[in-house]
Amino acid sequence: MRVWVFVSLLVFLAACASPPAIQGTDRSAFSRTGRFAVTVTEPGTAPQAVQGGFAWRDSGQTQQLDLANPMGSVLARVEISPARAVLIRSDGSREVAPDADALLAQVVGTDMPIRGLKQWLQGEVDTAAAQVTRGENGRPTALVSNGWAVTLSRYDTEGPRMLVLERRHDAQQVRVRLVVDGA
Repeated sequence: MRVWVFVSLLVFLAACASPPAIQGTDRSAFSRTGRFAVTVTEPGTAPQAVQGGFAWRDSGQTQQLDLANPMGSVLARVEISPARAVLIRSDGSREVAPDADALLAQVVGTDMPIRGLKQWLQGEVDTAAAQVTRGENGRPTALVSNGWAVTLSRYDTEGPRMLVLERRHDAQQVRVRLVVDGA
């Protein structure tokens, strides 16, 4: 049930544009901005869909993920360090967990693949990946990791510009689509 509450909350994130890149002092940090769409379907209910913008910054030790509204204003930020993960909403309220996967399970009520996303955004295969398919250039184009089927495509020099993640759990199907607009 908390999934529906979270999806309803994210309806306000319907975005046409990417939020601004997250700034930092480490110039070697990996950064991506883009748009996302999440669709959750369950039998007997109308599909729940939400869209928004995102900005991702990974300094190697810490990661930040911003979720934005259509005007590019950040509505929530997730800060991930080796010791914990924190969700900070625009109203200042916070949720804390030992890691990003636990945080999202706590907030959303279902598992989301944040740990793997760190590698997938860079066109890398995470340690849990199986059934890896590679393109002619050796880059991964599809994999299965912790129950998620992941498709990576439209590569640029930094990684894939399109990622599609799908998972079925019992009767629920979750589909996440990420389109990278910039670094």
